[in-house]
Amino acid sequence: MSVKIEVNGTVHDIDGDPSMPLLYALRDKIGLRGAKFGCGLGQCGACTVLVDGRAVFSCITPITALEGRSVITTEGLLEDGKPNRVQQAFIDEQAAQCGYCIAGMVMRAQHLLNENPDPTDDEILAGMQANLCRCGTHAAIIRAVKLAARA
Repeated sequence: MSVKIEVNGTVHDIDGDPSMPLLYALRDKIGLRGAKFGCGLGQCGACTVLVDGRAVFSCITPITALEGRSVITTEGLLEDGKPNRVQQAFIDEQAAQCGYCIAGMVMRAQHLLNENPDPTDDEILAGMQANLCRCGTHAAIIRAVKLAARA
């Protein structure tokens, strides 16, 4: 079966099982490596992307659920080939240790700031709660979200 999905403004014709997770289509069919496989259960957030502006776990989202919808990955946040304000804030705050969760964290932060451009500390904590960082860079991640909000 073939499914057409729009990723970062480009429509891709994905051949495969209709239940294929979006994460596999992004990485294996389209060649975008930003979203990572973490748990495969929608519990860690390493695979987070935006679908119609909402943060979703791409590891549990089947491609058939995406026809007519817009997917944005961390690669799609770039502006003229440079990091956008959220990505740059994560760089400036050195919010990555191992870096595995960071693409998902950036996407979750982008969603949060799209919904609430000036979040309080409590709103940042609540908004980022769905994504996990095993290295413990949470303080730097929160600082990065606050920096991006001010930018």
